[in-house]
Amino acid sequence: MCRHLAYVGPPEPLGRILVEPPHSLYRQSWAPRRQRHGTVNADGFGVGWYADGDPVPARYRRAGPIWADQSLADLARVVRSRAVLAAVRDATLAGADAEAAAAPFAAGTWLFSHNGAVPGWPGSLSHLVAGLPATDVLSLEARNDSALVWALVLARLRGGDEEGQALADTVLEVAAAAPAARLNLLLSNGETITATAWGDTLWYLSEPGRRTVVASEPYDDDPRWQEVPDRTLLAASRTDVLLTPLKDPSDALASAPTPDSVRAAAPVPSKEPST
Repeated sequence: MCRHLAYVGPPEPLGRILVEPPHSLYRQSWAPRRQRHGTVNADGFGVGWYADGDPVPARYRRAGPIWADQSLADLARVVRSRAVLAAVRDATLAGADAEAAAAPFAAGTWLFSHNGAVPGWPGSLSHLVAGLPATDVLSLEARNDSALVWALVLARLRGGDEEGQALADTVLEVAAAAPAARLNLLLSNGETITATAWGDTLWYLSEPGRRTVVASEPYDDDPRWQEVPDRTLLAASRTDVLLTPLKDPSDALASAPTPDSVRAAAPVPSKEPST
């Protein structure tokens, strides 16, 4: 459980995106308006951003609540960026690896966050680890469900999947293993934002050709905010936003033919007279 946000657009001070809006991510750490699970996001926070001329993002993460960090004000005031991904955390399990467990996670040009929880973790996902390279498992930043979900996404990205495909396939795989999982995933490469709405709230604000913000909930009362339907993949840039429905694995299972229905639908052999 957490609140997260991603931004792409003209360079802005971090504070203008994360702190100054009346219902900013900063305020959502103690007063979220639309959070369905948990009430206070005080178990760490993180900010990732991209500097001009450098495709690899920088990160600032801490284990405590964002409102208690005395250095964030200066950082947010002077650092400007064209792309940001940030999160405030409400831990599923307390005490998991301090700031290493706080989003955003990072690899290469990517920043990643998970808003949600995987019931039964780690047992519910233990069989999925077999499909990961051993080095990826040994390199997990933290011992929590979000870090493992990121490892599953990252393996697909490194295998050549496009970002939307990597998120969608990971969500469906994890949801099949843990049907009650909440899997709002957020991914940025500094130019685009890819996200899933799966079990919690997700909204976007788009000014085509200028900026796009994707967030767990609106940070102000601008009427242009649009809610993303549950079970949806979002792909966004500064110019447009594309929404694609995701099929719930349980729906596919429920609609699958049973052995009896298969037999009933099998063609009946013809009883032509023999010659």
